Amino acid sequence: MVSFDTIERMAVSVSSPDLTTGSKLTRRRFLKATLWGAAGLALYAGEGERHWIEITRQEVHVPGLAAAFDGMRIAQLSDIHMDEFSEPLFVRHAVDRINALKPDAVFLTGDYVTAGVTTRKFAESSAWQCANLLAGLECRLRYTILGNHDVLVNSGLVARALADNGMTVLVNACLPIERAGARFWLAGLDDAIEGRPDPERAIPPQIRHLGNEPVILLCHAPDYADALLKQPAGQAVAMMVSGHTHGGQVRMPFVGALELPPMGRRYVEGWFRLQGMQLYVNRGLGTVGLPFRFDCPPEITVFTLRAA
Repeated sequence: MVSFDTIERMAVSVSSPDLTTGSKLTRRRFLKATLWGAAGLALYAGEGERHWIEITRQEVHVPGLAAAFDGMRIAQLSDIHMDEFSEPLFVRHAVDRINALKPDAVFLTGDYVTAGVTTRKFAESSAWQCANLLAGLECRLRYTILGNHDVLVNSGLVARALADNGMTVLVNACLPIERAGARFWLAGLDDAIEGRPDPERAIPPQIRHLGNEPVILLCHAPDYADALLKQPAGQAVAMMVSGHTHGGQVRMPFVGALELPPMGRRYVEGWFRLQGMQLYVNRGLGTVGLPFRFDCPPEITVFTLRAA
């Protein structure tokens, strides 16, 4: 059995018919070469790149961050989509990768399950299976929000599965992260597509624009940033961390992402600077629709906070 560590190192190669200039290119040869190429691409996208986790390291300067938090390391994992195509062994491998990084905190930004593919009962059992695997995270500080698929399946059950396995679930809520007498605020919104996000509750007036106490926000759908910045609560957010888009999942040369979800079509992956707020969009771990990734490997992000 090939391990996921082996998959991350290997390059998939597929033999094809000899089409050098000395051979006659017949219709049959051309079709055979095309079929071989398609088979090789499917193998690569479905078994190679889909399991090839990229660790993305980001230094982020957070305005107002106290010096006590300079150098704090936070790992982000998003969009697991347990049991649609993400196998338990693969999720356990992702947990092991995070544990090896030894972060100070872990942010989990939604879509632990998939709605609409199997029965609701099966999806609910997948939520518990996913949460049980996430309980293997060795970091003490583990914070989660819900995604649109979680809400569609059963937001209360998914939240309970996560909480019962040691995660702190933030649904329109906030809490202080404290270190050496200093603190910043971590807020989490309900899903902007299927839930009821309430920035006024998640980021109440009493925590806005405090000296050396910036607000970091977890929000599953990145395009909600535009609506958020039109509200007073949004103006207080120094950094927003999202997932949802899978980075496009399948990206073709000269075309880009073949499909993007609602509320994930403007800010697809990586960093964006929006007025006074920084937004980071993680490519996620799992897949939806088809078990393929191309030019878009799964991602675990490691943020190193810096006092700006």
